[in-house]
Amino acid sequence: MARAGETRERREDHALVSALRNGDERAFATLVDGWSGWMLRLAREHVPTPSVAEEVVQETWLAVLERLDGFRGDAALRTWVYRILVNQAKRRGTRERRTVPFASLTADDSGPTVDPERFQGRGEPHPGGWRQFPAEWPEQAVLSREVHDVVATALTGLPPRQRIVVALRDLDGHSAEEVCDLLGITAANQRVLLHRGRAVVRTHLEQYLATTTRNEVSS
Repeated sequence: MARAGETRERREDHALVSALRNGDERAFATLVDGWSGWMLRLAREHVPTPSVAEEVVQETWLAVLERLDGFRGDAALRTWVYRILVNQAKRRGTRERRTVPFASLTADDSGPTVDPERFQGRGEPHPGGWRQFPAEWPEQAVLSREVHDVVATALTGLPPRQRIVVALRDLDGHSAEEVCDLLGITAANQRVLLHRGRAVVRTHLEQYLATTTRNEVSS
């Protein structure tokens, strides 16, 4: 089954890459809209400010277009894109640690690829985090706004590696193998990080649901 899924993904990648090479703007816009959210989150782990992370995402998409002819399909397309992103983010993070970025001192009006309204701003509780998570969580449950806030708080409180692994697996739908490849970690490490991160998120949800139930009963 996994092999069939991998084959299907490779076929989809081939069709998508062909469309992009032919200048299909709609295909590119769909890809940017679907992937930029998590790319921004991942970039934010390597750079000091949300505005710099947005610039890294922009730079990554430009690099993807420039290098598209060199994509050979040895890895999944999204793995290839995320590798470019991580390299861009690490280089930018190193450079930013040596200087004070001008963008952090002024209003950011550079027109980021990702609509900033999708993410919390600098004056909000979790800068750079989603304002609202996707409508489905691991158990395919439809979450209320309050539950979204609980999950957001739980994720924000996780150590960076746990937060990235949980988000890649449960929000972005990557397989364990893809997460290991993207982050350069072992399968055992991935399992431990995922288990610990999920445990924290579930504890927050259980506490919230227990409190909600008690309030409903008392009322």
